[in-house]
Amino acid sequence: MKPPFEQIVAAHGAAVLRLCRSSLGLQDAEDAWSETFVAALRAYPDLPADANVEAWLVTIAHRKAVDVARANARRPVAVAEPSVAAVSEQPSAEDDVWAEVRALPDRQREAVAYHWFAGLPYAEIAAITGSNADAVRRAAADGLKTLRRAYGATPTTRGASR
Repeated sequence: MKPPFEQIVAAHGAAVLRLCRSSLGLQDAEDAWSETFVAALRAYPDLPADANVEAWLVTIAHRKAVDVARANARRPVAVAEPSVAAVSEQPSAEDDVWAEVRALPDRQREAVAYHWFAGLPYAEIAAITGSNADAVRRAAADGLKTLRRAYGATPTTRGASR
């Protein structure tokens, strides 16, 4: 028997949000997160009871993040003079970390996000991205190496190792 959808959100919501943040940044992540769970809620009644819910949600989140990124690419960019408040605001260290993750090449960013932030095993990431487990493992290692070089440390956010 499938658990109530509220339990699914509680169990996997944080991992999906981390994945959206790593793909899109802080501003667009919440929109993608919301769209992910709206789509999941609609499809949940038809989900088989033995389905891997985490992988299912990550797949939906990946597609929603792509949709948001495409929509953002089509929007015109407003250009205005910076205000005094905007100039005086200092970016936080967290903003810097997410910026470094977003700066990774696509395959590395996806592998790092899905494995380290969402906690998925390499085989499931390979199925989601249309790759193979060894290539995903290599991309994650290369991405992590780049992040370690930038910060000189091991990331502290780690999904469940599988």
